[in-house]
Amino acid sequence: MNRYLMLGSLLALVACVPKKVDEQPIIENNQRVPDASATVAEASAQAERDRAAAADAREDIQAEALVDCAPEICDAVVRGELAIGMNEVQVLAATRTTEDAWAIRKAGPSMVMAPGDERVVPSDFVGNVAMVQLADNRVSRYAYTESQGVRMVDDPADATTEGRAAALAEQLEREGDEFAARGDLDAALDRYDRVSVLVPTDPMIDYKIAAVLDKALRPYEALIQYQLFLHRLNLETIEAEGAAAAQLAEAIALAQQRIVILERQTR
Repeated sequence: MNRYLMLGSLLALVACVPKKVDEQPIIENNQRVPDASATVAEASAQAERDRAAAADAREDIQAEALVDCAPEICDAVVRGELAIGMNEVQVLAATRTTEDAWAIRKAGPSMVMAPGDERVVPSDFVGNVAMVQLADNRVSRYAYTESQGVRMVDDPADATTEGRAAALAEQLEREGDEFAARGDLDAALDRYDRVSVLVPTDPMIDYKIAAVLDKALRPYEALIQYQLFLHRLNLETIEAEGAAAAQLAEAIALAQQRIVILERQTR
């Protein structure tokens, strides 16, 4: 029994002895580290040559893009802004890029240009470009990545300041509708208020703001907003035809009912 005990103790002692690993040192004693300055200098010089070559390529693209282009297309290229009707070279010129910045898919007369690297997204004067689609080598539509999502431009009017405001307002209104349906009234009100700034002439936004304030038990504000909604409408010229007109007519009736109730509550 003592023999087994001694053997076990010996094995435990051996297990505690540090294991030596015989590895060759990275640097021997008195050995000097190789000078890397030449390598660094060459890498810097190569990077500068690459930048210069890319700049030359962009200048060539810019010059080609401005040859025989329509005035509005030339203006857009110079501004650095995409436009419907541009060809592929003009897209590169407007975004100040070369083909290396894009992943390009071709299918017959159609071509789709998407960012080649999500870390370095091509952009123009307006913002980051999510996609450009060309048909017969002419831009038919393009899209931007924005805080509210992807905004599509498929008509020249969409690219104007008013068009961008309308697209943003539409996105915000959809978000407001979703928040209102989920019962998040504060978030819904935030979206509708922002829409009312972008599109101040839409009476239905006034109605949606009033309805949210009403549900949030803010009667005085809701009353004012319902009255503003009705004030903006010329009730005598409204024709209840079509789905939009029917929705508006229903909103008018509900607003009139709520005004009566809220006026009693706020007296």
